[in-house]
Amino acid sequence: MRILFIDTVYPFLKEKLEKHHNICDTAYEKSKLEIEKIISDYDGIIIRSRFTIDKQFINKAKRLKFIARAGSGLENIDVEYAKMKDIKCFNAANGNSQAVAEHALGMLLTLLNNLNKADKEVRNGKWKREENRGIELAKKTIGIIGFGNTGSAFAKLLQGFDIKVLAYDKYLKKHPFRNVMEKIYAEANIVSLHIPLTDDTTYLVNDQFINKFKNSIYLINTSRGKCVNTKSLVTALKNGKIKGVCLDVLEYEKDSFEQLSAKGLPEEMIYLTQSNNSILSPHIAGWTKESDARIAEILLEKITTYAPE
Repeated sequence: MRILFIDTVYPFLKEKLEKHHNICDTAYEKSKLEIEKIISDYDGIIIRSRFTIDKQFINKAKRLKFIARAGSGLENIDVEYAKMKDIKCFNAANGNSQAVAEHALGMLLTLLNNLNKADKEVRNGKWKREENRGIELAKKTIGIIGFGNTGSAFAKLLQGFDIKVLAYDKYLKKHPFRNVMEKIYAEANIVSLHIPLTDDTTYLVNDQFINKFKNSIYLINTSRGKCVNTKSLVTALKNGKIKGVCLDVLEYEKDSFEQLSAKGLPEEMIYLTQSNNSILSPHIAGWTKESDARIAEILLEKITTYAPE
């Protein structure tokens, strides 16, 4: 097959595909429009998130047999239309689950123990102990929404903390942590999102959702930025319904974040960057050296196992 790498991935994937007698080209610097002009020459695509594979693009890909995304979700691919065209869509859903779980735990512990704030203070010659007294995870209740690869990996990590885990996943009928959302609303102190971005999950966390919780909560989002309504989040931080937040993903990140920063951040984002009750990272929860290699291995297996006609 002739395969086009639109985004960079772990070199192992390209090397092994070439050893399997495939021809692999790269288009890392080409625009979507430029790629549309040549895509009819290719049987396969390797992509991360650089642009959307939409109907127009697929219609120009006359020979295309598969689209492989080096990541967990497929939301930047029109999967239904691809299926109509007999194009297989591959992802590596479990390739970065351990990385995401560890990142979520790291963010949560950093938040609860005021580590970012304390670190800055010490570097500036301030020695504040009482003001940085932390909160332990032990005896807390965490609600994990989405119990697939990353949600279940996060639950496994939490087992050593003497913490009660409640989980909800509308797609799983039976699992060890099966609970209804009402129980999470009633008992959770911490909520962590591990869900894809769909019509159902877009702005899942809004005023109505937040106000259903009996306790004030800490929120973790390592899934997709638009699962959380930032205005609702900031309102809840200000009124105390949310005590603190860990965000690896942002509602605004689809626009180039650097360009957004240059133009001026939205008021809610400015609040988050200045708050001691927020921990922010640039969508790197699944971005480890190990996950990079694991994703390449998973995609290689799926592509080489698949035998196009």
